Amino acid sequence: MTHILNKEAIKEYYGTILQGSNDLQTSACSCTDEGLTPSVKAALADVNDEVVKRFYGCGSPIPPLLEGCTVLDLGCGTGRDVFAAAKLAGESGRVIGIDMTDGQLEIARRNTELQMKRFKFEKPNVEFRQGYMEDLKGAGIAENSIDVVMSNCVINLSPDKESVFSEIFRVLKPGGELIFSDVFSGRRVPMHLQADPVLHGECLAGALYREDFRRLMTKLGCPDHRILTSRTLELGSRKIEEKIGMVDFYSVTVRAFKLPGLEDICEDYGQTATYSGGITDWPHYFDLDDHHRFITGKPMLVCGNTASMIEETRYGKHFDIMGDRSVHYGAFDCTPASAPDTGVQGSSACC
Repeated sequence: MTHILNKEAIKEYYGTILQGSNDLQTSACSCTDEGLTPSVKAALADVNDEVVKRFYGCGSPIPPLLEGCTVLDLGCGTGRDVFAAAKLAGESGRVIGIDMTDGQLEIARRNTELQMKRFKFEKPNVEFRQGYMEDLKGAGIAENSIDVVMSNCVINLSPDKESVFSEIFRVLKPGGELIFSDVFSGRRVPMHLQADPVLHGECLAGALYREDFRRLMTKLGCPDHRILTSRTLELGSRKIEEKIGMVDFYSVTVRAFKLPGLEDICEDYGQTATYSGGITDWPHYFDLDDHHRFITGKPMLVCGNTASMIEETRYGKHFDIMGDRSVHYGAFDCTPASAPDTGVQGSSACC
């Protein structure tokens, strides 16, 4: 017997019980401005207050190079990230927001015209659809149609995460990017707690155990995902900690790509990558993840997976990749690299 909370209870929590971010009992679903690039900060600052007030998230999974892209936001809520991405995608881009909560979508739709005027767009480049992230086909999202899928602290709410990620990889174009922020756990959440409406609504009871997430991604054909940021969550509620304080929780931002041929460990093919410095907000270096910092103009050794993540995606035009997979030299030597948190520079981009 399972004890998974049903979708109607989640819809009630976010559509009725919560009237604003101040109603949250913990910090798990609270956004921070930490690590935002100037362009993302500017785009978010242009979003209407009504949208921001009723938005719940634990990060800002809005990547660079969105201009002209088709973007899908899962669990878009009132549309904060949709509108920010829409500004960055420009009038040639398109952003689709999907949410199951009618009350949240009503706010998003009500603010669409105002946001388009603020952006000085002649016609809307956003669309909000009622639907479920476990069934994107039912929401009209076609196979291989999306450049970027993003989500902000929502996937943990799903009772069927395998269907969510399976659908994500179905709708992504080859080379497309998944980037999402969510709550993860350092151990599996006890089953009897998973039906608690408050713990679930606070993004805790449905948190994925990190190793189960890794196994799931591998099962779905993505054996190598990357962590951009990770921070330990302090719950800040004695009542909540009494219930679920035995579990350690983390707010994590993940990047993954729909790419064939990724391997389950880093392999060495003698390849190098040189960053041109051309990505907006990243003139001096570019962080692919939390342990791959590419210094502008500096050739850096990379494993085969990292080379693919750069060369076979929209990031490729900003890198010069030397070498291919014709000769294998064994496992990639993960020596210390130019890590973002230390500033130490090395000859390789560590995997």
